[in-house]
This record gives sequence, C-alpha cells and structure tokens, in this order.
Amino acid sequence: MKLKLDENLPRELSGMLQQLGHDVDTVPEEGIAGSDDDVVWAATVAAGRFFITQDLDFSDIRRFAPGTHPGLLLMRLEHPSRSELTARVEQLFLTENVSDWAGCLVVATEHKVRVRRP
Repeated sequence: MKLKLDENLPRELSGMLQQLGHDVDTVPEEGIAGSDDDVVWAATVAAGRFFITQDLDFSDIRRFAPGTHPGLLLMRLEHPSRSELTARVEQLFLTENVSDWAGCLVVATEHKVRVRRP
C-alpha cells in the first residue's frame, strides 16, 4: 500500500510500516512540513497515497468525502504518545484488512475503528 505519514506522527512509524511491506513517504521527507493542509493534501492525492494523520482538520467528511481520494486514516487516541501511536497503527496494519480502506475515511481510537466507505 502506498502511504503518506503526516508530520504529527512518530518517525518510527515509517520504518515499521516499511517492514510490513508498505511504500511509505512522509510529509517531512517530501519537504512540505509546516505547509498548509491544502498543500499536504494536494501532494498526497497527486501521489495516490493513503494518508495517516492526527490532524482533526482532515475529519470533515464533506471535504474529504469517501471515494474522492486514495484514503485517509485519522488517529484519535486519548493519550497519543509516540509509543502508543506506533503500537496502535501497527496493530491496525497487522489485524485489519487495510487494503479495503482505499478511498475510505477511517477514524481509529484505542478500541474502535470506524470506516466510512464510498
């Protein structure tokens, strides 16, 4: 799966997801860290990458309607430490059929996963 990680996620996620066989790019590696969300989103969509973020600005289902983009995972942990974020994303990618999330808006908490499909 082609992924892009937002700058608000731990760097360790990139290596872990690559070890699981994913093609991972990050906002900082691309040189757009600190850019407006519209710039980050345009780069993500242009590259055809599934975006993973904690940024609530990406939670608007009208703006990021399922089926209009490669996919979006919004992580919403109560205490989002680096280790907890890394562990939860790893758990999701090991236990969920994440390839089915293409084009979807997905919200994940510590205990739940909500998938909005096209």
